[in-house]
Amino acid sequence: MATLLQKSKVMKVAGLSLVVLLAACSSDQRYKRQVSGNEEYLDAAPLKVLNIPQGMTLPLQNGEYEIPKITSSGAVGKALDIRPPVLTISQLAGSRTEDSAEASRLLLDNTPENSALWSQVAMILEQRNIPVSSKDDGSRSIETDWVKWDRADEDVPLESRHKVTVQPQAGMIALTVTNLGLRQGTETITDQAEIQRYNKLLLNELTDSLYALRDTSNKNSIQNAYGIIDVQTGSDSTGLPVVIVRAPFDAVWERLPHTFESVGMKVGDRSRSTGSVVVTYKGLSSSEWQDLGIDDPSIPEADYKVQVGDLNNRSSLQFINTKGVPLTQKQNDDMVAVLKAAFSKVSKK
Repeated sequence: MATLLQKSKVMKVAGLSLVVLLAACSSDQRYKRQVSGNEEYLDAAPLKVLNIPQGMTLPLQNGEYEIPKITSSGAVGKALDIRPPVLTISQLAGSRTEDSAEASRLLLDNTPENSALWSQVAMILEQRNIPVSSKDDGSRSIETDWVKWDRADEDVPLESRHKVTVQPQAGMIALTVTNLGLRQGTETITDQAEIQRYNKLLLNELTDSLYALRDTSNKNSIQNAYGIIDVQTGSDSTGLPVVIVRAPFDAVWERLPHTFESVGMKVGDRSRSTGSVVVTYKGLSSSEWQDLGIDDPSIPEADYKVQVGDLNNRSSLQFINTKGVPLTQKQNDDMVAVLKAAFSKVSKK
């Protein structure tokens, strides 16, 4: 009995030790920044000068394959940070980025669309809950308080302070992020690569938000401009029936998912570049069709590829089943009635 109790205590201690070890490992994120594998290469002997025995003549040498001597003072082994660098991304039309040791910059064309850049940046900082210590509308500059960056590759989150400015530069508008301080816990970070990393991170946050803001604005403009969309029957160049939607491609493409789903079509893969949408048509109940103001359509429940064509101020939709056969004229006419009711329903949302 005493032996069993002793073994039980040993197992409990071993189990507790394993839990503590795993907890310690789970909080240590250094492995995400370090090279893995054997480090014996660091102890490799340096190259030696070739000793030529007396009386031996070597072939002529031109130095083409000579390995130069390089003295390196950088980090090696586990001390080397192997994380890829952060790149600044210019998502906005007509923009480009510049990076230096002190700052990261987004340059945009001086157009009416970019005239509201300062107010948009200020709004984004507020929406992202980035603390601001000072703001000067006259010089269009903002100094942030400490921004905490929760990253999976850091044991202790880094915090940074920045100056954000929107100013004219060489006929363009420059959104510039400059570092005012970087720390990790109580330690001040002065490594230039780390300072650049967090300048770029903040600039990318602002650029992403600006893109999302303008993309939403453009979609809303399209929706408002084409609130009521007419749908008619038509045919392609070979005489096959198609649905003609009297609105530009952009307006139709944005509204198609909601339109299709409102009439019992589940939307699958979409490709804007090829103008194709995969849908699974299940239809609606008789009462739901009546609510839309139309009779039950004669369209077979099946999977379809919808080919969306760009006809300048109009668009075409052609429904093709899995066998490559488009709708018949009667089915296409029924689809026109369905989509006319659907576009009308969506426009009222």
